[in-house]
Order: sequence, then structure tokens, then C-alpha cells
Amino acid sequence: MPVRLPRPHRDDMRIAVGGLLGGLLLWGIGLSPRGPQEAVVLWPARWAPLVPLVVTAGCELLRRTRPKAALLIGTAALVADTVTRGNLVTVVMFTDLMYAAVLYGTPASARRLPWVTGLLTVTSALVPLAVWRVPQTLLIGVGVGVVALAPAATGWVVRDHRDAAEAARLRAEQTALLAEMDRAQAVTAERARVARELHDVVANHLSAIAIHSTAALSLDDPATSREALAVIRENSVAGLEEMRRLIGILRDGDADSAPAATPTLDGLSALVGTARANGLDVTLDAGREKVPAPVELAAYRIVQESLTNALKHARPGRVTVCLTRRDGMLDIRVTSPYGHGDGPRAPGSGAGLTGMRERVALLGGTFAAGPDGPWWTVRAVLPVTEGDPA
Repeated sequence: MPVRLPRPHRDDMRIAVGGLLGGLLLWGIGLSPRGPQEAVVLWPARWAPLVPLVVTAGCELLRRTRPKAALLIGTAALVADTVTRGNLVTVVMFTDLMYAAVLYGTPASARRLPWVTGLLTVTSALVPLAVWRVPQTLLIGVGVGVVALAPAATGWVVRDHRDAAEAARLRAEQTALLAEMDRAQAVTAERARVARELHDVVANHLSAIAIHSTAALSLDDPATSREALAVIRENSVAGLEEMRRLIGILRDGDADSAPAATPTLDGLSALVGTARANGLDVTLDAGREKVPAPVELAAYRIVQESLTNALKHARPGRVTVCLTRRDGMLDIRVTSPYGHGDGPRAPGSGAGLTGMRERVALLGGTFAAGPDGPWWTVRAVLPVTEGDPA
């Protein structure tokens, strides 16, 4: 199967055509670097310089797609040009082939060519000088340096700058990609945080509303209905207040929003009081020691969600909330009677346990929830940083 050469670049076609036309112009007016009687001219025919000219122009078509092959063929054409009357455009196009071989060739060729041409330049200057002892022979090395070393060195400098620019561009793209990944992770983490806060804020009050509204609809007792409506109103107002606090967090920095207060362990008594008003028999055992704000918020939300789950799912009986700090850890334990009662229940989605587990994981603690004999136990152990609570 024949090998199909790639299509030459448009600029390479312009260079090839321009070089060929320029060489033909110099040949047409008879401008040659050597006369037909010079000793080096082994091919004195007037048309002879056209052969290396055409070959070198053809090599220009490959300067970008096949730089190594173009340089090898162009070198052979340059050697052939030296035994004719010569054409200056052939030499100029050869220097471009040397430049392109370094710029577009493989990294190994790009590193090797400047050294090879440098060694060739020094050899071309010193060997004739040592043989003939004539200072003018140094001009041979100068000519080789101009034709070979200079374009090779120029191509290396340009390639080095181009590679540095490409590396900088890749680093910028990687930095932008990492920044986008960080932004996406931050958005995901913030959405998870808001989801936990929203669930904890709404679930407690809406569960109480659902249970008491079900009781009010199922019992034909005006006193019971009035009591249930009072609880529903209380939970509605509290839920709205919590929602306003959450909106204040989401709209942080808005001049029209009031500062949002973060729940603390000091609010556990009020939280337990609300749970009792909703019908739970709750016992609270919590110390008054200060802990860092993130730990306080996580502990408050874990207790809140545990009481909400007890309200929705537990059998009638005593619910115990115990918080103990020892050995640099805050131990949170909430137990409730395991199993369903006969009263009205609110549906659950399992998001509460997920939210508690995420809160504990963010603080590097441990979490467990499940049946323990006749009790459902929620236990979380949170590490407490020593020093001033933040």
C-alpha cells in the first residue's frame, strides 16, 4: 500500500514557490556566486544549478511535516550546488530547512543538530587552517557557521521559547481545572451543609405538626383538637423562626438580614422543652462545659434529629439525652424505646441519619445508630480541641 504524504502547510507552499521563483530570477539574469572557470565547478553547465534549486524548493514543502527527510535531501542538494556555478537562493532555502528541522523535528533531533553543526563549524575552520596554514581558510568555518550553526541555534532558541509558552499554558489550564474542581467541591459541600440544616430545621417542627394534626383529625374531642392546634401553632411559629435563621445564613452579608445566631448546647433545655410539649417524655443530662462552636452545632443538631426520630418512630416511653465530656471527647447518647406505637406517625426518609453521620465525619468523630435490645440508641463521639472554644 503506497505511503500517503501529509498535505504541505500553506505557508510552506508559499516559501517553496517564492524560493523557486527567486532562484529562477537570479539564474535568468546570470547572477551566480562562482564563475564557470573556477576549480571547484565540476558541473559548469549553465542549467546545472537549477537541479539543486528545484530539489531544495521541493524540500521546503516538507519542512514542517517531514523536517528530518527535508534536511537530509536538502543537504545533498546543497552539496550538489557547490560543484555547479551555484545559486544563492538554494543556500538560503537550506538555512531555512536547518531552522525548520530544529523547530519542528523530534526533541532528540532538536537537541542534537546545534551540537553537530557547532562541531562541524569548528572542524571546518581548524582543519583547513592546520593543513594549509593560511588564515583565510578560517572563512570556510565562518561560512559553515552562517549556513548551518546559526539557523540551528536560532531554531533551538525559538523552540525553547515555544515549549516554555506551551508549558505555561498547560499549567494555566491545570490551575484553572483545579480551581474549577475546588469550586465544584465547595458548592457540593455547601449544598450538603444547607441540606442538613434545612432538614434539621424543618423536620422537627413539621413532624410534630403532622402527628398532632393527624390526632386532631382522628379524634372527635374539642379539647384534644384545641390542644393539638396549640401545639401545631407553636411548632409553626418555631419552624418559621428557624427558617428565618437559615435564610440569614444563606444571605450572609445582606444588609437587610439580621445576624444569624448559631444554635449552642445552652439551647438544649429549650429543645427538650419543645419535645416535651410535643408529647415526648425526655430526660436531659448535659454538663455546662464549653466546647468549640462546630462541635456545639453538631451536638445540638444530633440531639435535635434524634428527638425528631423518637417523636416519629419510637414507642411511648422515656427518651434519655446524655452529653458527657471526657478525655478530650464529647460523648452524645440518645436512647428511646424501640418499636412503633399505636399513635399517629410521620413518614421518614432516612435523611436524618445520613445528615448526622455526615456531621460527625466532618469533625473526625464516630457515629452509630441502631437497636440495642428494647432501645434505639444514637451515639456520637466528637473530638474536642483543647483551648479556647471557637
